[in-house]
Amino acid sequence: MKGNWTRASWVTIAALLLISSSNINWGKDHWRTVLQADAKGYYAYLPALFIYDDPNLGFFDRIERETYYDANTFYDYRFGFEGHIVDKYFMGTAIAQLPFFLGTHALVSATGGMADGYSKPYVVAVNLAAISWVLVGLFCMAKLLRTYGIDDRWIAFLMLAYTFGTNLFYYTVVAPGMSHAYSFGLCSAFLLLGRALPGRASTSRVILLGALLGLIVLTRPVNGLLLFALPLLWDRMPTRSEAWTLIREHAIAILASMVLAIAITSLQLLYYHSATGSIGVYAYGEEGFNWSDPHMLDILFSYRKGLFLYMPILLLSLPGLYYLRQRSPVAAWWWIGFFLLLTYVLSAWWNWWYGGSFGARVYVEYLGLFMLLAAFALQHLRAQWRKGLMSLMVLAVVLCQVQTYQMRYYQIHWEDMDRARYWEVFLRLDKLP
Repeated sequence: MKGNWTRASWVTIAALLLISSSNINWGKDHWRTVLQADAKGYYAYLPALFIYDDPNLGFFDRIERETYYDANTFYDYRFGFEGHIVDKYFMGTAIAQLPFFLGTHALVSATGGMADGYSKPYVVAVNLAAISWVLVGLFCMAKLLRTYGIDDRWIAFLMLAYTFGTNLFYYTVVAPGMSHAYSFGLCSAFLLLGRALPGRASTSRVILLGALLGLIVLTRPVNGLLLFALPLLWDRMPTRSEAWTLIREHAIAILASMVLAIAITSLQLLYYHSATGSIGVYAYGEEGFNWSDPHMLDILFSYRKGLFLYMPILLLSLPGLYYLRQRSPVAAWWWIGFFLLLTYVLSAWWNWWYGGSFGARVYVEYLGLFMLLAAFALQHLRAQWRKGLMSLMVLAVVLCQVQTYQMRYYQIHWEDMDRARYWEVFLRLDKLP
């Protein structure tokens, strides 16, 4: 990583994430609560494939109801389809966790530990996997911002501010089994590679983009929308002639990229076929999108889960649109258009608040787009305005950390916040048990 400031920032973040995780998750029996709710379903593919050889999750009762039973964290992530049982969730997160799982399983097996996929070493490995993918994402974002000529000091500051001033910290340390830390790493890498198109396209970049897109979709299918964000990264839109030239010069690479993306996403279909004999499985049952009734204002501003209410640092980043527009009007308008499209789709999900979560968790993977705006603001604001903005961002970090702490102790409720409850506990650490 180039730049002394960004290198120091990255190392500091790594150390703080490890220390926080060790303090919160690894002592006593705290590790038993790390894999909760959806995280259990994301992870279950690994023991199912590599330990139990059981795509139908027959080990569920022994693991969930007996060996590691906890009434507070019990969750059935299975879905019944035509007499067969499948995992409700997509497998991309498990693939991102795979190297850490395999290393842990080899170590536990060699040392005679409880190699059932759910003992403490495996849970710690999940936490380490989340931290690693976040660090990958921050590394990629630092490289991306550097291509815009952003000063090393502002990049370093934003790496710290966005790690600890958003719910990225929560989903890395408190809930590392959820998909968002991994998606943040994958999406940030995708943005970095996408920045090279169309001016600096190469065969390897085009093919790697396809692989990343496939894994992004396999982790959270809705995140395939990120493909439509690519033009906002370009300094200018290619002309029709330039676009056709690019396609002709990289036709084989583009084809290979498409095939690779489809092949990776098809792993989910292969799983369904192995478990049920059919690929036509929709494991979310009656859950789906209500396109005629999106909750766009709720997902952005509500006391329940509002993105800008719980992560005000993102709102503070929006002035960067002005400076992005000065560089490229098309990019600025594309940013706005993509954000509106993204918000429409995310808020149209039947459960627009996405269950038990801290803030609007489905935006975690897109934090890089806000970092881009914040970087433009810090780079181009006059010194006194820059200091003011950075001071407000520091306050936003403090607020986020306080609310993260409150969330851990249920002072901020995981689902049922409203105006009265929000202001009743606002910054009230003295009310914690």
